[in-house]
Amino acid sequence: MDQTDTSAAVRNLEAQAAICDALGSPFSAKVCRALVEGLDLSTATGRRALGWPGNATADALALRLLGALHGLVLRGADEGLAAVYPPREVGDSMLRDAITAAIRQHDEGLCQALDSVPQTNEVARSAMLLPGFLSIAREAGVPLEIAEIGASAGLNLNFDRFHYRYGTAQWGSSASPVRLAPDLRGNVPPLDGALTISARSGCDIAPVDLSSEAARLRLRSFIWADQASRLQRLDTAIGVAVAAPVTLIQADAADFVRQKLAARSEESVFVVFHSAVWDYLPHPTRDAIKEAIRQAGTVATKRSPLAWLSVEPLAAGAPHAVLRLTIWPHGETRQLAACDHHGRWIEWL
Repeated sequence: MDQTDTSAAVRNLEAQAAICDALGSPFSAKVCRALVEGLDLSTATGRRALGWPGNATADALALRLLGALHGLVLRGADEGLAAVYPPREVGDSMLRDAITAAIRQHDEGLCQALDSVPQTNEVARSAMLLPGFLSIAREAGVPLEIAEIGASAGLNLNFDRFHYRYGTAQWGSSASPVRLAPDLRGNVPPLDGALTISARSGCDIAPVDLSSEAARLRLRSFIWADQASRLQRLDTAIGVAVAAPVTLIQADAADFVRQKLAARSEESVFVVFHSAVWDYLPHPTRDAIKEAIRQAGTVATKRSPLAWLSVEPLAAGAPHAVLRLTIWPHGETRQLAACDHHGRWIEWL
């Protein structure tokens, strides 16, 4: 790539490389940097990426490119590319040459793959959410009706079917195949109290149909290729979701929240929750969600309370996320924990 190129695509790839390094994926960082050097206007993929019509950062262009290339490897569609992907280790120039060759060979398909919005459905974030759900259950004293926005394949809607370990403390069935054990910083989160889920549902602009092999592969493609434990965890959680399917609908997040709030049950606490989604929502959608929840909060009662639980950074580019909880009728907002973006560690506050 021309060294004078300062396009939004280049800036997004360089920024994503730094993020991948910080989140323990040096290989994905190398792929981003190889794309900075290898993308050019001679391919449809290069032209589309370098001339990205929207906001490259907001649209997660770099993650789309990473997923498209990883998808080729997972499908066994490019032996040359697979030969430079983990667990193999190669030099930067060999990686760049293999990526450049793959783009030329699969140009049309890769260009079309950029239409796919990245979805990782990181199950480890459930270990960040669980202490928040338990806090809600203890305070409300009634069953939880949970609704997730940006649910992807709905894997985290099955959070209560996983097993958790925080230091020496444990929660959940020891028979669960999904076992989450984030590094613990500071105190153990309180894990006491009864937790009952009365209903669970989620929405996404492009929900993942787990009955489709192609959809499952696409979900796997957005896991960074050198993070084998995340791939294994995803596959195990998919097995749980297939055995215990949840209700997912294709909908705008604000419309979904309004509809679910209007139909929420009596004698349960209705919980809107999300993780690593908020920054991807358009500002009008965020405002509409906040207003819908605010209005519902004004009529919430102790018998029929309302809660909003999230694992999101406090600001774009923040080094970690925060577990935040607001419960009505009082509407008090608390920061419960600092969390790793991928659920690798939690610090109870």
